[in-house]
Amino acid sequence: MRLTAYTDYTLRTLMYLGVHRDRLVTIQDIADLHTISKNHLMKVVHQLGLSGIVETVRGRNGGLRLARDPAEINIGTVVRETENDFFMAECFNKENNTCPLTPDCLLKAKLGQATGAFLAVLDTVTLATILEPAGNTPAAAAAAGVIPLHLAK
Repeated sequence: MRLTAYTDYTLRTLMYLGVHRDRLVTIQDIADLHTISKNHLMKVVHQLGLSGIVETVRGRNGGLRLARDPAEINIGTVVRETENDFFMAECFNKENNTCPLTPDCLLKAKLGQATGAFLAVLDTVTLATILEPAGNTPAAAAAAGVIPLHLAK
């Protein structure tokens, strides 16, 4: 299952904020690290702020930080809130389904089960779970892909 860029950027942002809990982080920091659009990332951070997961601090020395403990941030919940659908085939969309196989097809049920299993696994994961193996050290975070290795020194 491919997550949208929005969900991908949301998860990257949360991981970065989790590793850098000792300071305020700017959107530019995250955008530069991942070479992604600052404007797109602003939308992601805005939604994270509205959801209460991220606290934004305005002003010259402002930035963002986690508003909750990483152990309280469930990845399954985050993915559900950032994905607009889990349609893996046309038959999942009742309004636009023109597939002639739909009446006799068993694939939709299996894809639905697979999606359920995917989300069930993510429901067992918190941001803390993801950060634990990294040990919250710069070198370990680099190994986990949160920050490039050359920035970990």
